[in-house]
Amino acid sequence: MQYFETYTSNTVAGSGNQFFFRMPQDEIRTGRIFYKISTPGEYHYSLLFSNIIDSTFADGTLSHKNLICDEWQIHSAQIGRCSKPFPPKLLSEMTMNDNSSHADIVVSDLQEITFQGKKQKTVMPGEFFSSDPVKIDFQRDDYLCLEMTFSGEMIPYHEETLLPVFVKQNDEWIYSKQMPVAGMIGCDRPVCARIGYVGDSITQGIGTEPNSYLHWNAVLSEKMGERYAFWNLGLGYGRANDLASGGAWLYKAQQNDIVFVCYGVNDILRGFSEDQIKSDLADIVHTLKKQNKTVILQTIPPFDYQDENIEKWNKLNQYIKTELSDKADLIFDNSLILSECKEKAHLAKYGGHPNAKGCTLWAEALFEQTALFLNQNNV
Repeated sequence: MQYFETYTSNTVAGSGNQFFFRMPQDEIRTGRIFYKISTPGEYHYSLLFSNIIDSTFADGTLSHKNLICDEWQIHSAQIGRCSKPFPPKLLSEMTMNDNSSHADIVVSDLQEITFQGKKQKTVMPGEFFSSDPVKIDFQRDDYLCLEMTFSGEMIPYHEETLLPVFVKQNDEWIYSKQMPVAGMIGCDRPVCARIGYVGDSITQGIGTEPNSYLHWNAVLSEKMGERYAFWNLGLGYGRANDLASGGAWLYKAQQNDIVFVCYGVNDILRGFSEDQIKSDLADIVHTLKKQNKTVILQTIPPFDYQDENIEKWNKLNQYIKTELSDKADLIFDNSLILSECKEKAHLAKYGGHPNAKGCTLWAEALFEQTALFLNQNNV
């Protein structure tokens, strides 16, 4: 896609197609979703969407990797700026009233966005598409608001999103996750390199408070600075097996120059064999390296494993640190930070989904090794 020649991600929000929802045939719905902007400034923004489910959800009986969603309609769309800080409330308790300073969320400067010059769009099965660019000047800590009016019987969305998402019911905005999400908040900001984070819910940010932006790669991105663009491709329930299948998720990862890879928890918990997980991890590294990507591979985080999964986890991490060490550019052992102790390394000190403290310590240690590696290799 020519899209990636111009646009880079400008948020570390985890946002991708994790699942789908169904709507009555005659319903037309309006929703809003908010993404915190990483780097302030005035740029042209174009949002990237796809009509493909990236990863397997839960046990895969309802939604799975590379699932093609049905045709649906965009009736209108707008993007705007939200400059009032979000209050420390549950998302479900927040109020949003257009142009009202008394609401928790105030959206301003809404601009209509089009798709190849048209206000409406029919989204075809399996389609990747982007909005036409509009120029917006975001200040530090501003949010981009995507408002969309849509209809369809099968629509992709993000069930476990940590982002503020609302739909309009009887002229009131109600917290609800069921609206399409933009896979990338792209802007034409020049950067020295594009960095992508691929992984499961831990990479997405689950374990930290919703809308807090305290997950490990958000903290890491802040430390690495504005020279880079960062794209969080983490998805809850995601497996290495999903990415290795070569679908839309891998395609997105391949658009980056540097890719942080952190998989294995769900592969273990869902019963994939040791050999299969090794093969999938090796395939991911091989595919990315074949395209000259810098690959920073992490060990499988601790997750309070039990019984035979403890041995499987130990063997897989040993495989990553030995067999894959000469195939990836850098290996980072996150268990040194996240494990309860050396004798009980499989137990998660900061929770299976690490909390903000665990994510901060993880990011600090990873930053030291990453910065050293990038400086030594002039990346």
